[in-house]
Amino acid sequence: MFGSKKDITADAALEQVGTIIGPGAVIEGPLTTKDSTRIDGTVKGNVTISGALIVGQDAKIYGTVSAMNVYVAGEVTGQITAPQGKVEISDTGKVYGDITCKGIIIDENGILQGKCDMSNVDKNSAEIAKERAAADKAAEKDDSKKDEENSSEKKDK
Repeated sequence: MFGSKKDITADAALEQVGTIIGPGAVIEGPLTTKDSTRIDGTVKGNVTISGALIVGQDAKIYGTVSAMNVYVAGEVTGQITAPQGKVEISDTGKVYGDITCKGIIIDENGILQGKCDMSNVDKNSAEIAKERAAADKAAEKDDSKKDEENSSEKKDK
């Protein structure tokens, strides 16, 4: 994904990028988007993304970063916040600042110079798994109700 030894991570493959800041582009001032974004240039200002943020291998960000998930292969100088998601620093990634996130992955040779505050650590993985299973069951019930309604509508016609 970042031009490193690993081609692509499973989570990053699921992200559909709607905004791309190309190599050589320089943005001075804040950057805000509602969709997932890939930055391969330079941003000198705060970055706020509603979706995922991919920081390409040659990218540099100087400012606070806030996104659902953050994948860093380039360099970020500033605080990163992903309170409900995760931060992944690849083997070429460098983060100089504090990180607040739910989960973090740092590849061998990835750099984090700062502290990491992981929110929601009071729940263990078993509790989270139970919550997901309950949500999946509820979704299955909703789907079966819709199927029943659709079949009864077809019978009525």
